[in-house]
Amino acid sequence: ARINEALAVMRRLLKDAGGGLLEEHLGPLTKRLDELTKHRRLNLGEAASRLRFPSIAARPAGKAFDTVASATLQRRKVWIEYHARSTDERSERTISPQRITHYRETWYLDAWDESRNALRSFSIDRILRATVLDEPAFDVPEVELEGHYASAYGIFGGTADKLAVLRFTAERARWVSAEKWHPQQEETWLPDRRYELRIPYGEHRELVMDIMRHGKHVEVIAPDELRRQVKEELE
Repeated sequence: ARINEALAVMRRLLKDAGGGLLEEHLGPLTKRLDELTKHRRLNLGEAASRLRFPSIAARPAGKAFDTVASATLQRRKVWIEYHARSTDERSERTISPQRITHYRETWYLDAWDESRNALRSFSIDRILRATVLDEPAFDVPEVELEGHYASAYGIFGGTADKLAVLRFTAERARWVSAEKWHPQQEETWLPDRRYELRIPYGEHRELVMDIMRHGKHVEVIAPDELRRQVKEELE
Protein backbone atom coordinates (compact mmCIF):
# COMPACT_ATOMS: atom_id res chain seq x y z
CA ALA A 1 0.00 0.00 0.00
CA ARG A 2 2.87 2.38 0.81
CA ILE A 3 4.49 1.66 -2.57
CA ASN A 4 1.26 2.52 -4.36
CA GLU A 5 0.78 5.61 -2.22
CA ALA A 6 4.27 6.75 -3.16
CA LEU A 7 3.51 6.09 -6.81
CA ALA A 8 0.29 8.08 -6.58
CA VAL A 9 2.10 11.04 -5.02
CA MET A 10 4.90 10.98 -7.60
CA ARG A 11 2.51 10.70 -10.52
CA ARG A 12 0.50 13.62 -9.19
CA LEU A 13 3.68 15.60 -8.63
CA LEU A 14 4.91 14.91 -12.17
CA LYS A 15 1.51 15.87 -13.57
CA ASP A 16 1.30 19.09 -11.53
CA ALA A 17 4.85 20.16 -12.33
CA GLY A 18 4.56 19.31 -16.00
CA GLY A 19 7.64 17.08 -16.08
CA GLY A 20 10.93 18.91 -16.50
CA LEU A 21 13.43 18.52 -13.67
CA LEU A 22 11.16 16.24 -11.67
CA GLU A 23 10.42 13.97 -14.61
CA GLU A 24 14.15 13.54 -15.17
CA HIS A 25 14.78 12.46 -11.59
CA LEU A 26 11.51 10.84 -10.50
CA GLY A 27 10.71 9.14 -13.81
CA PRO A 28 13.16 6.23 -13.36
CA LEU A 29 12.10 5.75 -9.74
CA THR A 30 8.43 5.70 -10.72
CA LYS A 31 9.19 3.08 -13.38
CA ARG A 32 11.06 0.92 -10.85
CA LEU A 33 8.21 1.10 -8.35
CA ASP A 34 5.78 0.20 -11.13
CA GLU A 35 7.85 -2.91 -11.84
CA LEU A 36 7.86 -3.77 -8.15
CA THR A 37 4.06 -3.64 -7.92
CA LYS A 38 3.85 -6.22 -10.76
CA HIS A 39 6.03 -8.70 -8.86
CA ARG A 40 4.07 -11.98 -8.68
CA ARG A 41 5.04 -12.82 -5.15
CA LEU A 42 3.87 -9.44 -3.86
CA ASN A 43 0.62 -9.78 -5.83
CA LEU A 44 0.26 -6.00 -6.12
CA GLY A 45 -0.91 -5.99 -9.72
CA GLU A 46 -4.47 -5.21 -8.66
CA ALA A 47 -3.39 -2.26 -6.52
CA ALA A 48 -3.78 0.39 -9.21
CA SER A 49 -7.47 -0.41 -9.66
CA ARG A 50 -8.24 -1.41 -6.06
CA LEU A 51 -6.53 1.38 -4.13
CA ARG A 52 -7.56 4.98 -4.62
CA PHE A 53 -5.87 8.19 -3.46
CA PRO A 54 -8.25 10.96 -4.55
CA SER A 55 -6.85 14.46 -4.62
CA ILE A 56 -9.60 16.67 -3.21
CA ALA A 57 -9.43 20.45 -3.61
CA ALA A 58 -5.84 20.13 -4.82
CA ARG A 59 -4.10 23.10 -6.41
CA PRO A 60 -1.74 22.56 -9.35
CA ALA A 61 1.93 23.11 -8.53
CA GLY A 62 2.13 25.95 -11.07
CA LYS A 63 4.58 26.91 -13.82
CA ALA A 64 7.28 28.03 -11.39
CA PHE A 65 7.57 24.69 -9.62
CA ASP A 66 10.46 23.38 -11.73
CA THR A 67 12.44 26.61 -11.28
CA VAL A 68 12.05 26.88 -7.51
CA ALA A 69 12.67 23.15 -7.04
CA SER A 70 15.91 23.47 -8.99
CA ALA A 71 17.01 26.52 -7.00
CA THR A 72 16.17 24.79 -3.71
CA LEU A 73 18.30 21.76 -4.56
CA GLN A 74 21.15 23.80 -6.04
CA ARG A 75 21.08 26.24 -3.09
CA ARG A 76 20.65 29.36 -5.22
CA LYS A 77 18.68 32.54 -4.58
CA VAL A 78 15.54 33.16 -6.62
CA TRP A 79 13.84 36.30 -7.86
CA ILE A 80 10.07 35.87 -7.89
CA GLU A 81 6.96 37.80 -8.80
CA TYR A 82 4.32 36.75 -6.30
CA HIS A 83 0.54 37.21 -6.26
CA ALA A 84 -0.72 36.83 -2.70
CA ARG A 85 -4.20 35.39 -2.26
CA SER A 86 -4.79 37.01 1.11
CA THR A 87 -4.20 40.60 -0.06
CA ASP A 88 -4.62 40.21 -3.85
CA GLU A 89 -1.35 42.15 -4.20
CA ARG A 90 1.62 41.47 -6.47
CA SER A 91 5.17 41.91 -5.31
CA GLU A 92 8.72 41.23 -6.48
CA ARG A 93 11.07 39.57 -4.01
CA THR A 94 14.49 37.99 -3.77
CA ILE A 95 14.38 34.88 -1.63
CA SER A 96 16.63 32.08 -0.42
CA PRO A 97 14.64 28.84 -0.74
CA GLN A 98 14.95 26.51 2.23
CA ARG A 99 12.64 23.61 1.46
CA ILE A 100 9.52 22.60 -0.43
CA THR A 101 6.54 21.37 1.57
CA HIS A 102 3.47 19.46 0.38
CA TYR A 103 0.63 20.24 2.77
CA ARG A 104 -3.09 19.63 2.34
CA GLU A 105 -2.86 19.10 -1.42
CA THR A 106 -0.86 22.28 -1.96
CA TRP A 107 2.85 22.88 -2.62
CA TYR A 108 4.59 25.57 -0.56
CA LEU A 109 8.06 27.07 -0.71
CA ASP A 110 9.58 27.88 2.67
CA ALA A 111 12.13 30.65 2.11
CA TRP A 112 14.11 33.49 3.62
CA ASP A 113 12.61 36.70 2.24
CA GLU A 114 15.26 39.42 1.91
CA SER A 115 12.75 42.26 1.68
CA ARG A 116 11.05 41.18 4.93
CA ASN A 117 14.25 39.92 6.56
CA ALA A 118 12.28 36.93 7.81
CA LEU A 119 11.10 33.42 6.97
CA ARG A 120 8.01 33.20 4.80
CA SER A 121 5.93 30.48 3.11
CA PHE A 122 4.89 30.98 -0.51
CA SER A 123 2.18 29.00 -2.26
CA ILE A 124 4.09 27.85 -5.36
CA ASP A 125 1.04 28.05 -7.61
CA ARG A 126 0.92 31.81 -6.83
CA ILE A 127 4.47 32.46 -8.05
CA LEU A 128 3.88 34.11 -11.42
CA ARG A 129 7.52 34.29 -12.51
CA ALA A 130 10.74 32.89 -11.08
CA THR A 131 14.39 33.31 -12.07
CA VAL A 132 17.30 31.48 -10.48
CA LEU A 133 20.07 33.92 -9.54
CA ASP A 134 23.79 33.29 -9.64
CA GLU A 135 24.09 33.86 -5.90
CA PRO A 136 24.30 31.23 -3.16
CA ALA A 137 21.19 30.96 -1.03
CA PHE A 138 21.28 31.99 2.59
CA ASP A 139 20.93 28.85 4.69
CA VAL A 140 18.71 29.09 7.73
CA PRO A 141 19.78 26.63 10.47
CA GLU A 142 17.55 23.57 10.69
CA VAL A 143 16.77 24.29 14.33
CA GLU A 144 15.45 27.73 13.40
CA LEU A 145 13.41 26.30 10.52
CA GLU A 146 11.80 23.74 12.80
CA GLY A 147 11.20 26.33 15.48
CA HIS A 148 9.43 28.60 13.00
CA TYR A 149 7.38 26.12 10.97
CA ALA A 150 6.82 23.20 13.34
CA SER A 151 6.00 24.89 16.62
CA ALA A 152 2.96 26.84 15.44
CA TYR A 153 -0.25 25.47 13.99
CA GLY A 154 -0.26 24.52 10.30
CA ILE A 155 1.53 25.98 7.33
CA PHE A 156 1.35 29.61 8.47
CA GLY A 157 4.18 28.99 10.90
CA GLY A 158 5.61 31.48 13.34
CA THR A 159 6.29 31.12 17.02
CA ALA A 160 3.48 29.48 18.97
CA ASP A 161 2.62 32.12 21.56
CA LYS A 162 -1.00 31.14 22.26
CA LEU A 163 -2.79 28.00 23.42
CA ALA A 164 -6.16 27.00 21.99
CA VAL A 165 -8.45 24.98 24.25
CA LEU A 166 -11.19 23.20 22.28
CA ARG A 167 -13.95 21.06 23.71
CA PHE A 168 -15.74 18.52 21.49
CA THR A 169 -19.05 16.74 22.07
CA ALA A 170 -18.99 13.07 23.03
CA GLU A 171 -20.26 12.18 19.56
CA ARG A 172 -17.57 14.09 17.66
CA ALA A 173 -14.88 13.00 20.12
CA ARG A 174 -14.92 9.53 18.56
CA TRP A 175 -13.46 11.06 15.40
CA VAL A 176 -11.32 13.89 16.72
CA SER A 177 -9.57 11.77 19.35
CA ALA A 178 -8.05 9.71 16.52
CA GLU A 179 -6.68 12.78 14.71
CA LYS A 180 -3.33 14.49 15.12
CA TRP A 181 -3.86 18.25 14.90
CA HIS A 182 -0.45 19.27 16.22
CA PRO A 183 2.78 17.54 17.34
CA GLN A 184 2.56 19.15 20.80
CA GLN A 185 -1.17 18.77 21.35
CA GLU A 186 -2.54 17.64 24.72
CA GLU A 187 -5.76 15.67 25.09
CA THR A 188 -8.11 15.14 28.02
CA TRP A 189 -11.22 12.96 28.26
CA LEU A 190 -13.84 14.63 30.45
CA PRO A 191 -16.17 12.66 32.79
CA ASP A 192 -19.14 13.09 30.44
CA ARG A 193 -17.07 11.64 27.50
CA ARG A 194 -16.48 15.02 25.94
CA TYR A 195 -12.98 15.53 24.60
CA GLU A 196 -10.72 18.51 25.29
CA LEU A 197 -7.88 19.37 22.95
CA ARG A 198 -5.12 21.88 23.71
CA ILE A 199 -3.16 23.18 20.72
CA PRO A 200 -0.29 25.70 20.63
CA TYR A 201 -0.62 28.14 17.74
CA GLY A 202 0.58 31.48 16.44
CA GLU A 203 -1.48 32.43 13.38
CA HIS A 204 -5.23 31.80 13.81
CA ARG A 205 -6.56 31.54 10.23
CA GLU A 206 -6.02 27.85 9.58
CA LEU A 207 -7.02 26.86 13.09
CA VAL A 208 -10.31 28.75 12.72
CA MET A 209 -11.05 26.87 9.49
CA ASP A 210 -10.44 23.53 11.20
CA ILE A 211 -12.61 24.48 14.16
CA MET A 212 -15.48 25.49 11.90
CA ARG A 213 -15.47 22.09 10.19
CA HIS A 214 -17.01 20.71 13.37
CA GLY A 215 -19.84 23.24 13.68
CA LYS A 216 -21.95 22.89 16.81
CA HIS A 217 -19.87 19.94 18.03
CA VAL A 218 -16.97 22.07 19.22
CA GLU A 219 -16.66 24.97 21.65
CA VAL A 220 -13.66 27.28 21.90
CA ILE A 221 -12.91 27.54 25.61
CA ALA A 222 -9.82 29.73 25.29
CA PRO A 223 -8.35 32.13 24.49
CA ASP A 224 -11.03 34.81 24.31
CA GLU A 225 -9.44 36.22 21.16
CA LEU A 226 -9.92 32.89 19.34
CA ARG A 227 -13.55 32.65 20.56
CA ARG A 228 -14.17 36.11 19.08
CA GLN A 229 -12.51 35.20 15.76
CA VAL A 230 -14.58 32.05 15.36
CA LYS A 231 -17.76 33.93 16.34
CA GLU A 232 -17.07 36.60 13.72
CA GLU A 233 -16.58 33.96 11.03
CA LEU A 234 -19.80 32.21 11.99
CA GLU A 235 -21.74 35.47 11.89
